[in-house]
Amino acid sequence: MAFLSLLPLAALSQEPPKSAPAPAQGGTPQVAKRPTNEPSEQQDLQKAIEAAGNDRAAVVKNLEEFLKKYPDSSQRSRIYRALVESSLQLRDFSRAKDYAERLVSLNPQDISNTVLTIQLLDRYGDVPGFRRAVFYCSRVMEYIDHTPAAEKSPRVSPEEWETSKKRDKSSLLLIRGGLYRKLNDLTNAQKDFEASYTLGPNATAAAHLGEIAELNKDFNTAILQYARAFALTEGGSSGSATRVDLRKKLGNVWRLAHGSEDGLGDYLLHSFDETIAATAPAKLPRNPDGKEPYDFVLRKTAGGSSVRLADAKGKVLVLNFWATWCGPCRELEPHFEKVAGMYSLRSDIVFYALNCDDDESLVHPYLQEVKPKTPTLFADGLEQLLRVYSFPTTLILDSAGKIAFREDGFDPGSYEKSLKEAIDRIAQPASAAAPPAQATP
Repeated sequence: MAFLSLLPLAALSQEPPKSAPAPAQGGTPQVAKRPTNEPSEQQDLQKAIEAAGNDRAAVVKNLEEFLKKYPDSSQRSRIYRALVESSLQLRDFSRAKDYAERLVSLNPQDISNTVLTIQLLDRYGDVPGFRRAVFYCSRVMEYIDHTPAAEKSPRVSPEEWETSKKRDKSSLLLIRGGLYRKLNDLTNAQKDFEASYTLGPNATAAAHLGEIAELNKDFNTAILQYARAFALTEGGSSGSATRVDLRKKLGNVWRLAHGSEDGLGDYLLHSFDETIAATAPAKLPRNPDGKEPYDFVLRKTAGGSSVRLADAKGKVLVLNFWATWCGPCRELEPHFEKVAGMYSLRSDIVFYALNCDDDESLVHPYLQEVKPKTPTLFADGLEQLLRVYSFPTTLILDSAGKIAFREDGFDPGSYEKSLKEAIDRIAQPASAAAPPAQATP
């Protein structure tokens, strides 16, 4: 949630629209008269702005003097906004906080300013200010909960709308939980951090929950939460602790619980895998009833019709399982392509590169860069059936669909030779093969 965009100072000197005065009994409008030598409120405001020029300190001084003369000015809301903006630029956060709260009092429905006020009170407030910020957080969350979907932009899908609401509420729960911690209300702080994590697993909430558990001498829970924070931390920081800090916290509570750090590494790796799996977008399983390779239908990475492996019955399938994050996979691809080229006239031998990325959005940019010549499909669960647990892995299925060759990893010095020898051993001699022209997906 970013700071709101405040009103440009030049707008303050513009006369706000006024309704025409009601006509008098006789039908002639009555105009209140002011002594010709007495400046109007609008003239005084314009003079204050012009006299300050681009000097923000002068803007603050002149506008505050104006408010002393006109404490009930009809333009207070706009003036408060300008004072908040100028105070922020002067890094006078105390004054910015004061005028932001005045603006909240005038316009309680102004959510962007309320969020700014919460942030200022959180960073620069005192105990009473923390309590007010808690109230403001609750009010904004209530607004989020009750904002109907009819108010969303037509360009935003219902799913994006709900995701945005969850993200905003999760962020506010983090702030309110932190405020409760500053108020030494650990019970409500823990509830807010747990609610934030439930809405969207995040490192900051997990780190706070670990700290609260550690304070309560619940070391096993602290270990769990710190491990989650360690797994979810991006950019080296979870908001409340860096990854280095989290490593130290983990080591500390693990030693308190177990006497030494023995076993911590295995636990951390297991927790990392578990946490990342739990936070990955839900995916519908592909080919859930597949019991053998010929049961599988694999999608093309470039889109279009899928490939039924049953159509390859009686042929030899040479399969390269890979992922975008795997460095050796990138190195292997040209060697795999070279071997495939050696059998380009054999219709009974088919080569496929099968992608196994969890995040399929990474695949298209990768292929645009690498531009492989081998037909590329998504593995769509075939890697699980064939027990592919590391990358790259090259398999050859014989004409009956059984694994006849397997190589885990990649040795550039021997890969092409060993793969070609395996194909020649498993496939029929070229003279007995079907007419040339390799099938392509």
